[in-house]
Amino acid sequence: MSIAAPEPKANMGQPIPRYDAVPKVTGKAEYAADVPLMNPAYACLVTSSIAKGRVDGFDLAAAKQVRGLIDIVTHENAEQLKEAKLFSDGGYASTTIQPLKSAEIAQAGQIIAVVLAETFEAARQAAQAVKVNYTAANPTATFDSPGTTSAPAKGQSSQFKKDPQVGDFARAFADAEVKVTASYETPPQHHNPIELFATSCAWNGDSLTIYEPTQCVYGLKNGVAEQLGIDADKVRVINAYVGGAFGSKGSMTPRTAIIASIARRLGRPVKLVASRAEGFTIATYRAETRHQIQIGAGRDGKLTALRHEGAEISSRPDAYVVGGTKTTTRLYGCPNVESLVSIVRADRNTPGFMRSPPEVPYMFALESAMDELAVQLKMDPIELRRINDTTREPIDGKPYTSRSLMACFDAAAKAFGWEQRSAEPKSMSDGDWLIGYGCATTCYPTQMAPAAARIRLQRDGRTRVEIAGHEIGNGAYTVIAQEAAERLGVPFEKVTVQLGDSDLPPAPVAGGSNSTASTCSAVMMVCDQIRQRLFKALMPKESLIDEAKETIGLGQTPSTQAANSGRPLDREKAFDALGFGVIEEYGEWKPEGAPVDALHAMHQGKMRMVGGSEFKDKIAYAFGAEFVEVRVNRWTHEIRVPRLVGAFAAGRIMNPRTARSQLMGGLIWGMSAALHEATELDERHARYVNDNLADYLVPVNADIGSVEVILLSETDDQIDPAGVKGLGELGNVGTNAAVCNAIFHATGQRIRKLPVRLENLDV
Repeated sequence: MSIAAPEPKANMGQPIPRYDAVPKVTGKAEYAADVPLMNPAYACLVTSSIAKGRVDGFDLAAAKQVRGLIDIVTHENAEQLKEAKLFSDGGYASTTIQPLKSAEIAQAGQIIAVVLAETFEAARQAAQAVKVNYTAANPTATFDSPGTTSAPAKGQSSQFKKDPQVGDFARAFADAEVKVTASYETPPQHHNPIELFATSCAWNGDSLTIYEPTQCVYGLKNGVAEQLGIDADKVRVINAYVGGAFGSKGSMTPRTAIIASIARRLGRPVKLVASRAEGFTIATYRAETRHQIQIGAGRDGKLTALRHEGAEISSRPDAYVVGGTKTTTRLYGCPNVESLVSIVRADRNTPGFMRSPPEVPYMFALESAMDELAVQLKMDPIELRRINDTTREPIDGKPYTSRSLMACFDAAAKAFGWEQRSAEPKSMSDGDWLIGYGCATTCYPTQMAPAAARIRLQRDGRTRVEIAGHEIGNGAYTVIAQEAAERLGVPFEKVTVQLGDSDLPPAPVAGGSNSTASTCSAVMMVCDQIRQRLFKALMPKESLIDEAKETIGLGQTPSTQAANSGRPLDREKAFDALGFGVIEEYGEWKPEGAPVDALHAMHQGKMRMVGGSEFKDKIAYAFGAEFVEVRVNRWTHEIRVPRLVGAFAAGRIMNPRTARSQLMGGLIWGMSAALHEATELDERHARYVNDNLADYLVPVNADIGSVEVILLSETDDQIDPAGVKGLGELGNVGTNAAVCNAIFHATGQRIRKLPVRLENLDV
């Protein structure tokens, strides 16, 4: 049987239905808390009701009367775990605030006790019966609260090494013909994935198995081993599906090692499923930010000066920072740029990754300010961006590997009907509804990290791919199976993919839109190793002699060239020549620019992600343009969004079906960030108020009108073998600014603080 050679890489893969569609819609997909355990103890948490102070003691009398109670673990009787280093500083932990370590309280909602019982209901009842005596201190909640401390981020965090700058901003701004100075604010927000934060731990002798929703099985495995003081080879993490994460499950939260320790102490498995409210404080969130933007330009719209100053909230012990000026200072062609990012410390839980961590808050400020500049210039906002489009970023002068920004604007504007826009604010209406059109740029750095894969090909075409990647809802199973099928020339239906198990070859954290680029590049490499072996089997002896000579010092061998060239391959004939019916290959791939220890770090579950502006001689970003129509009722001030249109260019699109879903969700979330989402904070007590899905506002079907996603064909051969730029976090960047720009167009009122609620409008 002859099989077709893999086609040369096109810019769009096939829109194959999801690999995991049937198990997900039939309920067969097994999530972490679904895994049955043998005679488990059930755990419930007790969390602090104060944000700062200490626990003076516990009254456990009522809790101990609950039938089925097994134990109550507090700082007084808990195993003392080893210190955990922050993920963004090269460790594994989402926070260095260690629960059950002492009586000290560093944040509201800190874990102060774990109740164990024979049933979940008994554990919950006993946890609710625990009474705690505190000595409370006055906490610092947020910006402007007494007791905050502020310092430049570049001296506090290894993740943010410098404030980008070039030229002489002060002089250029002073000389500018047109100027914009404005301040912007974004609120705290929480991920609220559908799947709650759950951990099940089971010991078999001195070996531990953890079932937990995680975006990094290798990171969790190594991090828990480090805290427990055991060999990482004694820990296995299993997690076939993640029911949403958005960054909140990217690093090790404090609960895991605690539950593992308790399970070892009890000598039986322990299962914890935290409540929705507890998820607001035992995991991370997107911190509130403040920004000041100063833009100087000529009357022709050309930028001459740009300054972006940002401030972010973090916890007392951890200098977590997103530092989005790495993007905003490089987006447009401007010769004089200055920036500063500061971290403001308060008595809160440590923030962390949340979908497009730097870009969502920082691009809101920049893209709103660009619209303000367009209004001052009486210029179309698309034309302003076209004038300032650039093929080289201004800070270091590095060329973009590809940049289809204006192609995205042109495609989206045409689909949206931008030409029907009347430029004057408040000039478009439909009865009692004021109509506004707004647009904004979206972008996200192209990032990748080392990954490994093991692939087994049988004579009949059946293929098994093993890689410890993560299915977080993004379609990882699907695109990995597609890549293997395409590269090996086998039917998609014959490919089996195994993910989410730390016993499989390592893959990076599923974050930073790097998963598809990283895992598919590793799969491509291993598939080519298999093809090379098959081609070798078909080569005559004299060719093998020539190949041996070439291998000594002349680079690619004939079989390697054949494997990578797309030459047709007779698989059955090759297996006949080999004399056996199965080939299995393993390989480790690392991206250009990765540090020398990247592969070693990969096995340790540590992040060695490269890309974006961090390349030595280039810069790589995915781009898009987002357009929004808003309608504002002139009497009730209701805000409606009947239309969202986005056009995106992100290198090779592995699967347009899964990509469109990702980008559609991103557009909706971006709209939500503008009009709905905010974690409300009681500043007197530094406590979250709306820690539930009744009061934490997210859009529902009635809030969403038409959502159109346009995928542009783009080829970028300077990034990774797969040609993938990543798009999971591209869709929700800039949407919040586009909404506010549309609100200004509808009402003439500029809103600079999110979220926009009807009480903020005066029309």
